[in-house]
Amino acid sequence: MRITRREILAAAAVVAAPGVLRSQQKLFINLGVPNAATDVGYFVAHKKGYFAEEGLDVRFQTFDSAARMIPVLAAGDLQIGAGGPSAGLYNAVARDIDIRIVADKSRNQTGQGSQKLLVRKELWDSGKVRKVADLKGMRVANAAPGSSGATVLYKFAQSAGMRPTDFNEVFMSTPQMVQALQSGAIDAALPFDPATTLAIRNGYAMSLGNDYDVYPIHQIAVTLYSGRFIKEQPKAAVGFLKAFLRGVRDHNDALGPDKLLAGEKGDEIAKILAEYGPFKDPNVYKRFVIAYCDPDGQLDMPSIREDIAIFRELGHLKTDVDLSKVVDTSFLEAALKEIGPYKKK
Repeated sequence: MRITRREILAAAAVVAAPGVLRSQQKLFINLGVPNAATDVGYFVAHKKGYFAEEGLDVRFQTFDSAARMIPVLAAGDLQIGAGGPSAGLYNAVARDIDIRIVADKSRNQTGQGSQKLLVRKELWDSGKVRKVADLKGMRVANAAPGSSGATVLYKFAQSAGMRPTDFNEVFMSTPQMVQALQSGAIDAALPFDPATTLAIRNGYAMSLGNDYDVYPIHQIAVTLYSGRFIKEQPKAAVGFLKAFLRGVRDHNDALGPDKLLAGEKGDEIAKILAEYGPFKDPNVYKRFVIAYCDPDGQLDMPSIREDIAIFRELGHLKTDVDLSKVVDTSFLEAALKEIGPYKKK
C-alpha cells in the first residue's frame, strides 16, 4: 500500500498534537484540590486566564485530603493533585506507581500557617480543656490517616509529652470538622483555613495553638503530577507551573507587611478566593494570614524528610523512601527559566 507525503505529515501532526499546545485547541486537565485558601495560586491562575494562555482548560476536582487523590493520580484520571505529601504517596511510589512531587503548593512557617488545633468552645469555657495534654482520650479529628496533617498532630502530641495514640483520632473533611465541633460530635480538630478562623469567629471553638508553634517549617502541601501526564504532556507540565507561579506571585504581591491581603490587589485576590473557595464573603479571606506559598515554587526538603521519619515511626510506611523517585523539579526549573525569579511588584 502506497502512502503519500501528505498522509505522512497528517499522521505526524496527530502524534505530535498531545505534546503541542495549539492556540485553537486547549488541553483538558483535571486538578485535584482540597478547596482551601492555600489553593489560591491555582484559583488566581484560572480566573485571570493564565492557564488558558498556556493552552490549558483546568477543571477542579475537590478531595478531602491528598491521600485520597493517590489512586486517581495513579490511574491517570487525575493529571495533577494539590495537597499534603502523604504516607500513601510514598508507599505508592515504592510499588512503582508513577506519581511525582514537582513543586510547592504551600508551607506553614512561623507567622504564616494554615492550621490551628481547635477545641470545642464548651470544653474551653468549662475549663476542662486549656492545653493539649487535656485532650487525652478525647475525640480529635484529622483529615486522613497518614496525611501531612497527621504529622502536625504528632508534633502537638509530642509538645505535650504524648503520642497521637493518646487521642481518640477520627477522620473527616474540614467542613465536617467545623460542623462536628458545633454539634459536639468531636472535642477537637485540625482543620484548614478559612474554616479554622470561621469556627473561632462563630464561637464554635478556641485555639490551642498554631501549626507553626510545634512545627516551625512544614511543607504542608505540594503540587503532584501523575506519571502519565508527565510522559504524555511534558510541555503542558511546564506550562501549568508557569501559570500556577504567576497566580502565586499575584497573591504574594497582594500581601501587606502583616501578611494579610491589602489594598486593591488584596481585594482582587479575596474576590477570587470567594468565587472559587468554600466561603463566599471576600472579607473572610482578608481576616487571616494564608500559609506561605513560595512564588518560585521551591520545596522545603528538610521538612519532607522529617515527615517521612514521622510516618516511619508511626508505622505508616511499608518500606524505605527513595526521594529521587518521588521528587522531580525539572518542570519547575524549566518554568523558572522562562518566567524568571520572583520580584515583588
